[in-house]
Amino acid sequence: MYSREFKLSIVRQILTGDIQPDQACREYGLTKSILSSWRKEYEERGDKAFLPRRSSLHKRRIAELEQFCGQLAFENQKLKEVLQRIDCDDCL
Repeated sequence: MYSREFKLSIVRQILTGDIQPDQACREYGLTKSILSSWRKEYEERGDKAFLPRRSSLHKRRIAELEQFCGQLAFENQKLKEVLQRIDCDDCL
């Protein structure tokens, strides 16, 4: 397993022309297929390359929690309105 920093370094060196892909494979013991997959990911994701992707399960859970938070905010506002009415009734 290679670190994210290592992958970024190799891919950036190749893209800037500092090193040729064949040279990187020889010097670091990489296969052409792994190097190709790193380049593809970097081209697709840029600076977010080699970071964990959020799964659809995580995205769904985040959406559920955001919805729940919105519901709580709505209920909180309604309770505040009721309390204000109760306080005003006591003032009369």
